[in-house]
Amino acid sequence: MGGKPFLALNISAFPPDLSVEVLSEILRGGADKCLQAGVVVAGGHTIQDKEPKFGLVVLGFVDPKKMIQKSGAKEGDQLFLTKPLGVGVTTTALKRGLITETELAEVIASMSRINDKSSALALNHSVRSGTDITGFGLLGHASEMAEASSVKFQLNFSRIPFLTGAKKYSEQWVFPGGSSDNKLFFENKVTFDTGLTESEQMLLFDAQTSGGLLVAVPAEEAESFEEEARHLDQNVWNIGKVTIGSGIVVEK
Repeated sequence: MGGKPFLALNISAFPPDLSVEVLSEILRGGADKCLQAGVVVAGGHTIQDKEPKFGLVVLGFVDPKKMIQKSGAKEGDQLFLTKPLGVGVTTTALKRGLITETELAEVIASMSRINDKSSALALNHSVRSGTDITGFGLLGHASEMAEASSVKFQLNFSRIPFLTGAKKYSEQWVFPGGSSDNKLFFENKVTFDTGLTESEQMLLFDAQTSGGLLVAVPAEEAESFEEEARHLDQNVWNIGKVTIGSGIVVEK
């Protein structure tokens, strides 16, 4: 939302038989990312559970006049994505022992990359409408933006970036259960080009973990947005535009 985080609390649920070494590495990983984001870890809460879970609740400051919300996208805005898709299908392939070391390194690097640069970039170019792409997949979160803004999103599949193995594993239908749930819930809001295969369509419903941002950049700012992104070494992809209407159209 364009906020600046400053304080975090650990939220942990760990099995009592989990080794101290593993526990320490989980907490250290969270602390390292907080340090990278300029956040102080001020404590937290821990309970016992059969399945290990870890996360953080984060507090921050935001200027209400510059806050990025799901509403506010306008006709003519250009839609930019800041991370490739395919985390869900790739990590599911990992669980099945299918992916290569290179693919594993790529998906870990993507999930480990924080969105500070892309958030600052959006604020520098008058972006007021955006969202992160996480559990609802690209089309789920994009649908929420389009509906909140009372506009239509026109996406171009050929411009959408994917992790290296995502298309390969999508053809093998190696999707997490959440991706199928996303399709069931959001597909009535989407019109696909008839040239797109079922697996290609499903990739856009794929549930992401620690995905990038989808932002609606004013048309007059689009060129300078891309130029500053190159200067910051921040990847951005122009994947479509905002038009009059409702729902989402995905072109080939």
